[in-house]
Amino acid sequence: MTEPTDLSQVPGVIPYVDHHDGPRRLLTVEIPHLGHTVRAYAPIASIDGRQYVVTWGFVTFEIPADRNVHVSVHLQTNSGRDLTITPFASTILAPNPAPLRLVAQFVPSQGPEGTLIAVG
Repeated sequence: MTEPTDLSQVPGVIPYVDHHDGPRRLLTVEIPHLGHTVRAYAPIASIDGRQYVVTWGFVTFEIPADRNVHVSVHLQTNSGRDLTITPFASTILAPNPAPLRLVAQFVPSQGPEGTLIAVG
């Protein structure tokens, strides 16, 4: 039997930095831009409250596989006035050993709350 892969050593994977001795899995989050969002917003992904300024497109994280994990994405901007509410999406992932891919979907014309949708 081979040793499990150390996911934090895989190129391009952001390691899980909080204490966790259990099994881990890969989470890929896609943050597509909506044309004007590239100039007006900076994408930020959060794993269990830790924020990462990331790029548009795909970003991969190492996350715990044996417990719930909070994942959120929001689009930060400095171009608003007064109380600008920026788009966000949030979910709690249940324990599961399988890799997962989520896509962030935002429709600014329908309000700031977006969704994180699991895809095949």
